[in-house]
Amino acid sequence: MSFAAAPTLVTERLNLRPLRIEDFEPFAAVFASPRSKYMGGPKSRVEAWHMFGADAGQWPLMGFGPWIIERREDSVSVGEVGLNFPDHFPERELGWLLWDGFEGQGYAFEAAQRAQDFAFADLGWDTVVSYIDPENAPSIRLAERLGALPDPTAKSPDDDGALVYRHHRPD
Repeated sequence: MSFAAAPTLVTERLNLRPLRIEDFEPFAAVFASPRSKYMGGPKSRVEAWHMFGADAGQWPLMGFGPWIIERREDSVSVGEVGLNFPDHFPERELGWLLWDGFEGQGYAFEAAQRAQDFAFADLGWDTVVSYIDPENAPSIRLAERLGALPDPTAKSPDDDGALVYRHHRPD
């Protein structure tokens, strides 16, 4: 199954919804900050704009992509989670990031788990990977909590030394 636009997915506390222009400011802020060091940053505003546009463009081009993580209780956006496959990635990826101040509340796990379920149940994928900087301990813990295991035989984008964590469709 393929989707031309991002469907809205719902969890107990969150909506995973399509990107909107107003989501660019917190996205750009994350990539301008030192927090982006695990994602190739910091990035200029122009670079962040290109990344944001590429994220949004995945849905009509590929039938999957990222969502904004939004709290249901107050519609505040707290981050982004996505199924990504840019041209330079060896495999389809499940990735996540939170805006500053929203870490440690379980939002990334809840959103990534729902996105993972979508990849397996709705898209019919058997596997997806997460590319994680070896120094990004919180993302490593999250991947492991999601049931992913290190795959030392898998390639990372750009041969940048990223660890590859493999998620498998549950039996």
